[in-house]
Amino acid sequence: MSRTDAPTPLPAPAPMPPRLLPLLRFPRPRVKRPLHVALTIALLAAGSSAAQDGSFQTVDSIRQAAEQALASPDAEVQASLDPALRMPPCAYPLQAQAISAVNVEVQCPQGWRLFVPVRVQRVQSVLVLTQAVAPGQAIPASALAVERRDAGRMAGVPLTELAQAEGQTLRRGGRVGQVITQADLVAAMVLKRGEPVTLVAGNAGFEVRMAGRALADAAQGQVVRVENLSSRRVLQGVVAAPGEVRVGR
Repeated sequence: MSRTDAPTPLPAPAPMPPRLLPLLRFPRPRVKRPLHVALTIALLAAGSSAAQDGSFQTVDSIRQAAEQALASPDAEVQASLDPALRMPPCAYPLQAQAISAVNVEVQCPQGWRLFVPVRVQRVQSVLVLTQAVAPGQAIPASALAVERRDAGRMAGVPLTELAQAEGQTLRRGGRVGQVITQADLVAAMVLKRGEPVTLVAGNAGFEVRMAGRALADAAQGQVVRVENLSSRRVLQGVVAAPGEVRVGR
């Protein structure tokens, strides 16, 4: 071959058949879903399965389980649930545990779980008025009742027994449903100034009783000045009962 001869070009490669192209494609990477997304999908799938036969866990059973987790004699618990809630039926008794003072976790063993918000109200048995009472009017027994009320909304120390208010008078009158406290009542005077009283000194094992005279009006439990008629000394004591004042220690 002479130097002037050009090299013979190689033939172009034949085009690849289209049906072979998918074989050379790289596989798409698998995307890992977050845990909460996976749980949601699982619940939706289970719910769809339950929906096919029309059965769901009743909302009342979930509410009852949540409220029982925080139940106590001095508390009223109210769970907040959407009436349209649809959870798959549980083949086991529901389990519930308090996560905080306002949240309860309800779960179906080997199944779903749900966080339920709750409201806890501490209650107390207290004395209330069932009818209006005017100032200065003696409170009749028919106007009193014991009811359970929210302890967190009460001011002062409420009365708890009918005998504590029956026959007493209110300082400013009362309305229906009013909780009665000791401060609402006008203290009944059991001693009058100048009346004879019995002065009691000592303790349960040894007591001395003396004749005395009240120097002021006083109600039971109040401190009052009295005079010892034997020594003419003026003392202070506490009214223990009508006509009786305990002096000294």
